[in-house]
Amino acid sequence: MRVSTIAFLTYASAASGAITWTLQKASSPTSDEASAYLLIEDAMRLAVARYAQYSDASKTIKVYYAPGVPTAEANYNGDLRFGSDRAYMTERTAMHEISHTLGVGQTAAFDERCAANNWPTATPLLQSWDGSSARINCGGGHFWPYGLNYETEWSETNGNRHVQLVDAMLADGL
Repeated sequence: MRVSTIAFLTYASAASGAITWTLQKASSPTSDEASAYLLIEDAMRLAVARYAQYSDASKTIKVYYAPGVPTAEANYNGDLRFGSDRAYMTERTAMHEISHTLGVGQTAAFDERCAANNWPTATPLLQSWDGSSARINCGGGHFWPYGLNYETEWSETNGNRHVQLVDAMLADGL
């Protein structure tokens, strides 16, 4: 078991570029934990690979399976927790939560830029996709469009745009 964990962690780090992550696992997982770990690992691998492709953001993330969490949650300190609802153990959820670890909804700079709608890099990028009247909306620690706040927002294009928009927000001082 330890050898496969080490091999997994090496793979995750190699695929992630500047974003690295580790899944904190029980030494003797229950069947519930084992099945959750597989889904979470798949979601994180896909999400981090997409971030590596479209962003040069850097973060070290500790991922947890926390059955008491209703959906998923993350903090700027790098902690990311998936609850027991398997419907949220997806690439979309992982990408959304990674954005929180990067500062979305977690920093004063995010709040200030949202209040002033001051995104000199991110807004023109959004407008290049959605037209000159498009703007970044914020509320409750989230942004839209392309915040991937709900599973219904998922598409390959929206996933790519999410990462590009977060990357532009970081360039703006998020």
